[in-house]
Amino acid sequence: MPTSAKIHSIASLLPLLARWRAAGERIVFTNGCFDLLHLGHVDYLEQARAFGDRLVVGLNSDSSVSRLKGPSRPVNDEYARARILAALAFTDAITVFAEETPYALIQQVQPDVLVKGNDYRAEDIVGYDVVMARGGRVETIPMVAGYSTTGTIAKLHG
Repeated sequence: MPTSAKIHSIASLLPLLARWRAAGERIVFTNGCFDLLHLGHVDYLEQARAFGDRLVVGLNSDSSVSRLKGPSRPVNDEYARARILAALAFTDAITVFAEETPYALIQQVQPDVLVKGNDYRAEDIVGYDVVMARGGRVETIPMVAGYSTTGTIAKLHG
């Protein structure tokens, strides 16, 4: 399967989610910018996938990355970031969102497990209420020390 086949609009993602649910598969959701993919990202996503059968990644659009990280970001455009994420064996679907938070996307995905880094308290994670209301779980994963896109960019600029 080409990596681009893992990249979905919400319209193409919803029937896929329905098929996975009908097969009894547990759906895990996480989100982020994932600009300049590094070991911390790979470790995080691999651990997230271990909480279920399918991993859906909500990817911040270029415009939302710029709003969050500043006008010089992202380094890689959303198509490149989506394709790189799709190339990872443990990602099952990538969908881009442009809103400030993935709340509306989480409402549509209705994941069984919502995952973020442990720099968040579970109760403060966007979508916590949505997932808990349907009997799901919210998990946090320890971040790999020394790896961040911002740190990598700083090293490049010396």
